[in-house]
This record gives sequence, structure tokens and C-alpha cells, in this order.
Amino acid sequence: QVQLVESGGGLVQPGGSLRLSCAASGSIFRFYVMGWYRQAPGKQRELVATITSGGSTNYADSVKGRFTISTDNAKNTMYLQMVTLKPEDTAVYYCKADDGPAWVPGRTSYWGQGTQVTVSS
Repeated sequence: QVQLVESGGGLVQPGGSLRLSCAASGSIFRFYVMGWYRQAPGKQRELVATITSGGSTNYADSVKGRFTISTDNAKNTMYLQMVTLKPEDTAVYYCKADDGPAWVPGRTSYWGQGTQVTVSS
């Protein structure tokens, strides 16, 4: 059973920084792609950033230049470094991992429990 555990959320002032961590049970090298999603109150869950096993990254337009996704295979951990935070970034942030591409039968997606990020003065 794969477990993903997020941490690092909290309350921060606008313009501040925060680093989120997603610790996985076992090696993360086996995952085809990992990513961060977020869900604000009353809104749909949205993609924030992804990173493939090959190191390719993708970011939502709203966070480009401010957020950086990375992985540390030795620590079985994925990170999201967030700088210049805005009130609009307030949401529950979720870690996700896919063990293969979507077109492969039996592909499984794993989700963490989420961590709250609140940007407010």
C-alpha cells in the first residue's frame, strides 16, 4: 500500500515563502509522474505542478516563476517551494503520484491527505 504524507503547510503573510514536502513510502523513482494539486473553498481541485521520472516539469500559469517542484529520490520525497505567496494561493495542497501513464490499463493514482496553506495578513 502506497502512502503519501504532506507536511509544511501553515499560515504565512502575503509575499512570504513556504516549502511543502510529500514523503512517500518506499522509492519514488517507480512513479511515472508526481505532482501537486490544490483546492480552495468552493472551487474545483486544480493542478499546480508536475514532475516526471525524467525530471520534466510543468506549472500552472498562476504559479509560474513563483513555485518550484522538485524531488529527492534518496529521501523518497517531493517538494514544492513556494515564494511570493499571494492570498489566492490559499488552499489545501495535495500530493499525487501515478505509477504509469493514463492510457495503461490498471494505472493507479495515489493521493496524500492534504496540507492547509493559508496566505493572509
